[in-house]
Amino acid sequence: MRRKLAAGNWKMNGLRSSLDELDALAKAHPDPDCDLLICPPATLIAAAVDRCQGGPLRIGGQTCHMNMEGPHTGDISAQMLRDVGATAVILGHSERRADHGESSEDVRTLAQMAQAAGLQTVICVGESQFQREATNTLDIIGAQLSLSIPDSSTGENLVVAYEPIWAIGTGQIPTADQIGEVHDFIRARLEQRFGYGVGKSVRLLYGGSVKADNAQEIFGISNVDGALVGGASLTAKDFSPIIEALEASALPADS
Repeated sequence: MRRKLAAGNWKMNGLRSSLDELDALAKAHPDPDCDLLICPPATLIAAAVDRCQGGPLRIGGQTCHMNMEGPHTGDISAQMLRDVGATAVILGHSERRADHGESSEDVRTLAQMAQAAGLQTVICVGESQFQREATNTLDIIGAQLSLSIPDSSTGENLVVAYEPIWAIGTGQIPTADQIGEVHDFIRARLEQRFGYGVGKSVRLLYGGSVKADNAQEIFGISNVDGALVGGASLTAKDFSPIIEALEASALPADS
């Protein structure tokens, strides 16, 4: 059985006062029927870990460097994230790929470092609007999976998040059939590469304008094990209904 996962990516948002939202979220979901992960900006990770000790929330980073240490001013390594109590890291988000020129090969190296440091890696894949309209979405996703995911991946240290670039922050949502097609494709590729057991155990998240009013439908789609949520994860008020929808769908996964 794959335990459902609701992950929040705060991106470049949040000040120390924002940590109060973690308290509110933990109070609203003291014993959730799914895993909860919040990835705040690097400035808040250590404080967030301290705030969430003994509670239901895990804290992660939004990226890491491809070296464990060295002369890389302004960068943060995977072992630094682990040292302050982070348990996971998002890698290969489309904004990192676009804004920082990260290739899928780069993401693979980052994931190797993160997994070696003991972090769970949430690896993002997704197509642009042009690629979707060119009807080669599965080719794009397949290549990203092959190049971004390291051979060291397991059901414990790997989560894959499908985020169609054209749906991130736009309010546009793929149809249920489109989401299901990609998630089923990812599942099949993972099973083919890593074997049935590992491939079946990796959790697949959907991301891209997930909100309270569409969460229930999204979580009912084949092979959707949760969500990677952006703006709606910034407040407990907006994130809680999404978590509740995921908890309601948290039945044994046999798809």
